[in-house]
Amino acid sequence: MLRIILVRHGETKWNIEGRFQGQVDTELSERGIAQGQRAAIALAEVPIDAAVASPLQRSYLTCKMAADKHGIAVHKDDRLLEISHGLWEGKLADDVAKTYGHELALWRTEPEKVTMPEGESLEDVRIRVRAAFDEYTRTYDGQTLLVCAHDAVNKAIICDCMGLSVAHFWHIKQDNACINVLEYDEGMWRIVTLNATAHMGYLISGIEQKGL
Repeated sequence: MLRIILVRHGETKWNIEGRFQGQVDTELSERGIAQGQRAAIALAEVPIDAAVASPLQRSYLTCKMAADKHGIAVHKDDRLLEISHGLWEGKLADDVAKTYGHELALWRTEPEKVTMPEGESLEDVRIRVRAAFDEYTRTYDGQTLLVCAHDAVNKAIICDCMGLSVAHFWHIKQDNACINVLEYDEGMWRIVTLNATAHMGYLISGIEQKGL
């Protein structure tokens, strides 16, 4: 059996501002660093054999905080990169609405129908992340793997593992530095833990980020 501990990166300044980040390599905010440290403490006593992260520093550094407590290296996997928001990247949600009002409304209601201008669709993300997870089932069989990625990445693969299409993208929430646990055994995925945030001192964050 493979157990994957799937974490979303800590908060960034662009999360606070409501900017679409995508594949821009933004930094963790002061609170984001603290969130990563809390996730690391929560996972310190959990057996972890290996760690993989998106190469973007907000995910890589969040992962490294936890991996360091286990004395293991973090391997970077480009397939875990956040969705490319294309021309939306770096823009505030309100500014995107002015130029791409129809597309933004569709993104928030029927996200499976949207391909970001000069960017990706959720199906593009699902395909590359599923390829990564399929490889992990072979490479890390019998182990516990820490994976740190992004909002859209986590939601897309959770949908896929549950047998849902990416049309259910907004049915899943991923708070900054949340912890999910997925298990794979004999050809079947199951969700053990979803969007856990108790390690940060709250059960429900109440935070709704605009730049997603």
